[in-house]
Amino acid sequence: MGSKITAMADRQIKDKLIDLLEIYKKMGYDSLPEINFKIPKSIPVPKPKPSPKASNNDALLNAIKDDIGNCTRCKLYTTRKNIVFGEGDPGARLMFIGEGPGADEDESGRPFVGRAGKVLESLINKLGFTREDVYIANIVKCRPPGNREPEGDEIAACRGFVERQIEVIAPEAIMTLGNVATKTLLATDKTIGQMRGEFHDYNGISVMPTYHPSYFLRNPSKKIFTWNDAVKVLQFLGIEVPPRPA
Repeated sequence: MGSKITAMADRQIKDKLIDLLEIYKKMGYDSLPEINFKIPKSIPVPKPKPSPKASNNDALLNAIKDDIGNCTRCKLYTTRKNIVFGEGDPGARLMFIGEGPGADEDESGRPFVGRAGKVLESLINKLGFTREDVYIANIVKCRPPGNREPEGDEIAACRGFVERQIEVIAPEAIMTLGNVATKTLLATDKTIGQMRGEFHDYNGISVMPTYHPSYFLRNPSKKIFTWNDAVKVLQFLGIEVPPRPA
């Protein structure tokens, strides 16, 4: 039945073209006149509306941010400039968690925007994502002075907030960046060298520990380790693995 309808449609189109050619012939044309169409340089693509999950999560994340407020729960508030909450897709499938803000992050109020942030963003892009596709946060929301590691009481005062962020976003996978994030989230004393390369469980979410991007500023040849870790995450998420970067 479908083939008969298609054949009828083809005959109708041919008949209309023949009629059109006859009209132009009577008008004195030996061939069809040239028609110039103006093609716009770019066609605006409407932005997709956020999913109900993402919209709801955004409101829940804002509620956590309101709970943090102008935080004075630990001594880091005395030296910080800005609280660095986190950013990205509220419904992200993949989440990155570092240890805490550095100088650039403290200045801007955004996570991973300094030199180490450029390394992380490069990795995210090579995996086929943008910053807006993932969610990026830290264990502590305020910069430890001199970029030292956050201390136990500072982590204890702040870890509940990143745990709530994880609960809201409910990512399918998390990549913890460095020793502090990995030890805190997975409640382990093992080093990143012992933990990386294998998935671990956090409340039903698969966690892949890997090196902190700042490590590669000193050891660029070691980037392959984090690339291999990230490839396992892509495979876990069912995403096609791009070619290995040079």
